[in-house]
Amino acid sequence: MSGSQGVPLLEVENLTTRYPVRRGLTDRVTRQPRGWVHAVDGVSFTLARGEMLALVGESGCGKTTTAQSILGMVAPVSGTVRLNGTDIAGLPERQMRPLRRQLQMIYQDPYESLDPRFRVETTVGEPLLVHGIGGSPAERRVLIVAALERAGLSPAEAFLARYPHELSGGQRQRVAIAASLVLGPDLLLADEPVSMLDVSVRAGVLTLLDRLRRDGRMGILMITHDLSTAAHFADRIAVMYLGRIVEHGPARQVVRQPQHPYTKALLSVVPARDPRVRSAPQLLTGETPNPVDVPTGCRFHPRCPVAVERCSAQDPALRVAAGSASASHEVACLLA
Repeated sequence: MSGSQGVPLLEVENLTTRYPVRRGLTDRVTRQPRGWVHAVDGVSFTLARGEMLALVGESGCGKTTTAQSILGMVAPVSGTVRLNGTDIAGLPERQMRPLRRQLQMIYQDPYESLDPRFRVETTVGEPLLVHGIGGSPAERRVLIVAALERAGLSPAEAFLARYPHELSGGQRQRVAIAASLVLGPDLLLADEPVSMLDVSVRAGVLTLLDRLRRDGRMGILMITHDLSTAAHFADRIAVMYLGRIVEHGPARQVVRQPQHPYTKALLSVVPARDPRVRSAPQLLTGETPNPVDVPTGCRFHPRCPVAVERCSAQDPALRVAAGSASASHEVACLLA
């Protein structure tokens, strides 16, 4: 599916996803209302072809649920998800299945995402069989080899007969990437693609993803908790906290001139390149609020070091940051 002129590859608008809280016997007998986990609450962003958007934030902020809602793995409560201008949110499985070729996911743990019983050729070729691509085994083999070569496994023939336990961590992740690339997708959703890999191979996988989106004109939504990685590879950064995007803008702008106290706290613990540069980390007090019982007003105010009284009553919307040099740098903070 090719995008129309001027239409973003991906448009997410007011996406909301909640999980029901399981009620115990006592709650049922006393007819207590069901609780809901507010995993994603009104998230909006766009992604163009050839662009990488990094979705960052601490564990439990809703990053992975956002990706799963885009894919249709989790049904959103409300909101719109457009792929090449077509609304895919809530589509029946029969209509969604052919569209799944256009968006693929790379999972965090290559040790879990690959079936240990399958050889590499079978793993990468399985999506072709599911979608009925390739008329013969020979034709499918050509596509499999091309995907492995594109994922940086060369010569591909040396890997076709191997099992996952015969590969290194970096090679396993490249096999997983090849299984996503073999369908020729427009959009890759990379969920912490290097967090389970050794530091020595992380740069290689990230450079591969960067090259794929530049050469293949595909868009990449990268989920990560590493702001330094996002700053180096992504075009834009969206910072999430408790189901909401609290800051969004060009990657360098967000990193060099952070406007939200939460973004500043995340950046304060990133090691500086120069070991002589000393900075005091800004440690947040308290635990992340319960997503079942979201705080009133700004949801960050219970942990915010600069919060004032009105922060507990007024819920700020994303708006252009007054202290930013970019019109596309937005922040959800009353004091920014």
